[in-house]
Amino acid sequence: MKTLLAICLVVAAPFVWALDSIAAAPAAAGVVKGVVLEVKDVESYTYLRLKTKDGETWAAVGKAPVKKGAEVTVENVMVMTNFKSPSLNKTFPTILFGTLGGAPGSAGGPVRDMSMAHAGIARTADIGDVKVAKASGANARTVMEINAKAAELKDKPVLVRGKVVKFNPEIMGKNWVHLRDGSGSAAADTNDVLVTTKDQAKVGDVVTAKGVVRVNKDFGAGYSYKVLVEEATLQR
Repeated sequence: MKTLLAICLVVAAPFVWALDSIAAAPAAAGVVKGVVLEVKDVESYTYLRLKTKDGETWAAVGKAPVKKGAEVTVENVMVMTNFKSPSLNKTFPTILFGTLGGAPGSAGGPVRDMSMAHAGIARTADIGDVKVAKASGANARTVMEINAKAAELKDKPVLVRGKVVKFNPEIMGKNWVHLRDGSGSAAADTNDVLVTTKDQAKVGDVVTAKGVVRVNKDFGAGYSYKVLVEEATLQR
């Protein structure tokens, strides 16, 4: 009997742990209330470490003058896991995205859009070695040139030809396309360029993007880009 009881406890242990984890997890939707333990501001958003009835958790809301010790309500909550914030150089195992209760307007939509854009719904594809010929024309640039000469190319038109290695549709009203052409270095972060466009594409397509170089663009939720190409049209 003792042996049987010991076996039952061993088998049941993982399920008990799982239930404890679920009970301690933040609410998956709706409203979360808590006391602010820590505040971290980035350009457009405020990160809050909260003490809630279910334990401590992080939340991201539209930038607001929130003080440590304040009692706040986060509405329209969406939970993200393993969310990486480049601005804070921090990965959150769990974070809540939503709107600060009582704040004018709603930051929930844009914040959710940004979190989805970077939460792995479409990861960079493993398409092997990329070797794409440079576009032709007066404004033609390689991916590496756009990254390396960002200050010089700021607000100027460019043509860049590359292979689509990542495609996220309908993020903040645009399609987000990552292009590579074989130039640049992954270690130096110069081998990939983000292009935002209304046009469609799919991973593996070779396209020529015509757009305008933007520098130090902050989309909020901790996501800013040193360089990207916006207002682009795509041609195959």
